[in-house]
Amino acid sequence: MRIERVSDQQFTIFLTFDDLIERGFTKEELWYDSTSVQNLFSDMMYEASNELDFELEGELLVQVHLMQAQGMHITVTQKIENTDWDEDYIEMKVTLDESKELIFSFADFEDVIQVSSNLSLNGIQDGKLFFMEERYYFLLQPDELNNNNKEDIIAIMSEFSSPSIVTSHRLIEYGKLIIPSGAVDKIIKEFY
Repeated sequence: MRIERVSDQQFTIFLTFDDLIERGFTKEELWYDSTSVQNLFSDMMYEASNELDFELEGELLVQVHLMQAQGMHITVTQKIENTDWDEDYIEMKVTLDESKELIFSFADFEDVIQVSSNLSLNGIQDGKLFFMEERYYFLLQPDELNNNNKEDIIAIMSEFSSPSIVTSHRLIEYGKLIIPSGAVDKIIKEFY
């Protein structure tokens, strides 16, 4: 679990699916077992509070973004207002959102070439390639998987890269778009 302070009223938590498994959860339980989810979030809030010296009080707005291969990116914003609640009571409004896109991070362009070769062998020609903070990011949308099993593509990508905690929104805003479409096809044509 990675915790990062964004401001005096906001922090983020990133949990990989391995982190969730270590805590005894599956992705499906996050959607259907509200009691377990509430306990998970309460534990994470207090853990983040201790690590960041962040005073938890009042209403917390929790936005959860599930990323297909990566895990969960959670943004917690503390609402500032005067409340008469008991100091042991924390109200959480939780929003769950799931991303269907696959984003993988590469340290070396040679690995991007290798994964493109493997994706091409599976009939995949699309994708976008970004560069940000000394890393390459490969983005595949669900409709670009060419009827391949998503888990198989995640396995191929994982051989050469790491699941990214960076969202596509952040890549679009702060990253440099190197190949806007057809990334696999263009890389294969250029390097093979």
